[in-house]
Amino acid sequence: MKKIRITVMRKARYEDLIEKYENPIEHACDIEEGQVFIADGWKKPEGFCDSAWETISPFVMTLAHGGEDFYDGWMKNKKSAMLSCNDGFRPVSFYVEVIE
Repeated sequence: MKKIRITVMRKARYEDLIEKYENPIEHACDIEEGQVFIADGWKKPEGFCDSAWETISPFVMTLAHGGEDFYDGWMKNKKSAMLSCNDGFRPVSFYVEVIE
């Protein structure tokens, strides 16, 4: 099984939506841009957000098992994917790639 590098590429924060709809949350997302996690096959990296893992883990599993070329040519690197977590207030974009 292949190891997968998960790099935090971008964090967004929508203050208008947070103010209007969300109850206050402390430490909603402690991930930082540029942070790198290594997934050993299907195992969630230590310190990785549970909610984000639920979103990206199917892609990680596919890449770890040798799958590639999601959506027929979507990514320039066929052994990668650009994914975002499902937090509508603070979405985080991750670049997920096979470590060769």
